[in-house]
Amino acid sequence: MFEKVLIANRGAIACRILRTLRELHVEGVAVYSEADAASLHILQADEAHSLGEGAAASTYLAVDKILAIAKATGATAIHPGYGFLSENAAFAEACANHGIAFIGPTPEQLRVFGLKHTARALAKQHGVPMLEGTELLDSLDAALIAGAQVGYPVMLKSTAGGGGIGMRVCRNASELSESFEAVKRLGQNNFSDAGVFIEKYIQRARHLEVQVFGDGQGAVIALGVRDCSVQRRNQKVLEETPAPNLPEGMADELCAAAIKLAKAVNYRSAGTVEFVFDSDAQRFYFLEVNTRLQVEHGVTEQVWGVDLVRWMIELAAGDLPPLSTLFEGLKPDGHAIQARLYAEDPGRDFQPSPGLLTAVEFPAANGIQLRIDTWVEAGCEIPPYFDPMIAKVISWAPTREQARAELHQALGDSQLYGVETNRDYLRQILLDTPFASGQPWTRCLEGLVYRANTFEVLSAGTQTSVQDYPGRLGYWAVGVPPSGPMDSRALRLGNRLLGNAEGAAALEITMNGPLLRFNCDAVVAVTGAPLALTLDGEAVPMNTALLIEAGSQLNLGGLQAAGARSYLCLRGGLQVPDYLGSKSTFTLGQFGGHGGRALRAGDVLHLAPLSDRSAGQTLAPHHVSALPAVRRIRVIYGPHGAPEYFTEHYIDTFFATHWEVHFNSSRTGVRLIGPKPEWVRADGGEAGLHPSNIHDNPYAIGAVDFTGDMPVILGPDGPSLGGFVCPVTVIEADLWQLGQLKAGDKVQFVPVDLKTARDLALKWDACGSWLASDGARADTASTSSLASQHPQALVSPG
Repeated sequence: MFEKVLIANRGAIACRILRTLRELHVEGVAVYSEADAASLHILQADEAHSLGEGAAASTYLAVDKILAIAKATGATAIHPGYGFLSENAAFAEACANHGIAFIGPTPEQLRVFGLKHTARALAKQHGVPMLEGTELLDSLDAALIAGAQVGYPVMLKSTAGGGGIGMRVCRNASELSESFEAVKRLGQNNFSDAGVFIEKYIQRARHLEVQVFGDGQGAVIALGVRDCSVQRRNQKVLEETPAPNLPEGMADELCAAAIKLAKAVNYRSAGTVEFVFDSDAQRFYFLEVNTRLQVEHGVTEQVWGVDLVRWMIELAAGDLPPLSTLFEGLKPDGHAIQARLYAEDPGRDFQPSPGLLTAVEFPAANGIQLRIDTWVEAGCEIPPYFDPMIAKVISWAPTREQARAELHQALGDSQLYGVETNRDYLRQILLDTPFASGQPWTRCLEGLVYRANTFEVLSAGTQTSVQDYPGRLGYWAVGVPPSGPMDSRALRLGNRLLGNAEGAAALEITMNGPLLRFNCDAVVAVTGAPLALTLDGEAVPMNTALLIEAGSQLNLGGLQAAGARSYLCLRGGLQVPDYLGSKSTFTLGQFGGHGGRALRAGDVLHLAPLSDRSAGQTLAPHHVSALPAVRRIRVIYGPHGAPEYFTEHYIDTFFATHWEVHFNSSRTGVRLIGPKPEWVRADGGEAGLHPSNIHDNPYAIGAVDFTGDMPVILGPDGPSLGGFVCPVTVIEADLWQLGQLKAGDKVQFVPVDLKTARDLALKWDACGSWLASDGARADTASTSSLASQHPQALVSPG
């Protein structure tokens, strides 16, 4: 057995190969593009070596780099996985020239099957059923003659490559003329071979394939038939084995044809012979041979109880038992289905969705009923350079129906956040009639209309973030702020109006809001500072439950009056994962909310399915807080006042002043412009040179601390500990006002005693009382007589 094997690949297949190497007690050497630096295959390998920056051409296809790493590390074999160099005959020869075993077929076999037209010639020679088609075509005129002879529709194909690249259905001569040069270019650009040919196109075709394994000495076995008919743009989406609803004896005929073709070249290692099955004529025809491990090999392994990767390695090392021995007693058991989970957005024509995965959670895999081949965890980046497959989710069960139901559940239990995925699309396919009935065909997805409970950010606004109430509690002692809404009252009102749980996440909008396009029906309410609110260009009211229909655009424009922040609440709340117990965004820490940041154009956010479409409910006028020219914010005096830190005269001045909000204010803190403090000491002593300096002490949200001579009201994203004096702290019932302060606003602080502060907080927290019509009036009246009193007289004993 080899002592050390290099894996010339990335992602899920690299992790899969490393798992088998560990079982064989063989060291695994990983290579990686810098874009894959957080991939699990790097952590799982015994050693890992960078291929540098960039896309595949300069990394995973860089033969010289890979061979140099193999020689430097002492690897005596290379497993190419699938894709990249796995079917590259020149690479296989280069490995041999360097004394390194290529774990796969021989270079000659890679060549003969690597070009579809030579594979067709071999299949024809050995009597394998074939679709009517042509040899390579050297001109458009020859293609048009061939198209007329074969009969439209035809498939124009590139002879090289795979993955659905370089294939066009042509239904007439005009479409063939339009596609000819394009398909040649695809072949040349992707596979360095511009050769094309024509094949008869089957209108209702199924894509079937047989897993074969040969020992290179003439022995070949077949491990059943897979159905890979569920495809989108010639790319496989779901695969399963055994293929359902085939005519009696058809599976045996397919396996026999595959074995015959593989034996014709003394095939070595794992391979797949692919066929097209005409559902109307109930006949199969040879398609091509893939001389490598397939992405879908896992379903075969689950049903047959084998490890194809292990067989490949042992065969290359000369340690594989005879195939007759391996095959003895093997028989298929049950049914397996695989879903390819991609970072792509089905709602935007399946465009790739690279980015940071901020949350990853798969259901517990047990290796039998559920198998998950993946390379990601939270914190992994999906790069833009490579195939965006995140995972292969495979279910096994005694029956197809059970396997289908379990895969649907497993996908539902899989949570990935930070990038868009095709998870919900896969779940819809599993329930759609063609697949559910076991009668899929290669174009059956064309009739499936994707449904997404999402909205898209077309324009993000000034600063729009996800927040929930009360935020991230319990971690401030270790420096993690609660975050949450700056104006908790507005957010709580919006959620209550919609019937949401009080903790439902919403969007906090600062100054100027986003433009959103909804992909589903939704019921929303916008509360807080008044802004220009339009739905499909028509003005709609604030503080009202609004029904938005799928396809509509909601524009949350600029502020129209006093205030700074508004809140978009959505029935059912935003479906955002918790981070440390909250969905709130902490932008400075880059966690929580949507990607730990403010929203950007192109972001897609998810909603709970809408079960209640009722709308029209409004907030009563007395629930909408007035924002006067001078905001009166109630505070508790202390802990750092007169005469220890400030003069008595300055404390009187502090409460009498109409402070102006500084332009450099944010969720971290609201800076204030006003009279320079009168300090009773020259410096902070041991704490520092400025008299505002003290030894670190805990802060509260709403603490007004003097950072030098400027007071700052600590916001929900501020520090939990600091070395500045704090003469007053905003009471809990008035913290919402901080969210409605912007540059130029005027603020006056009003002292109250602890009992009053507690009573007001209890009124807000009591179920429903904070919305009572007399509650707001009582809040104001309870402190009006206290405003002119000296603050020191209001501090409760103890």
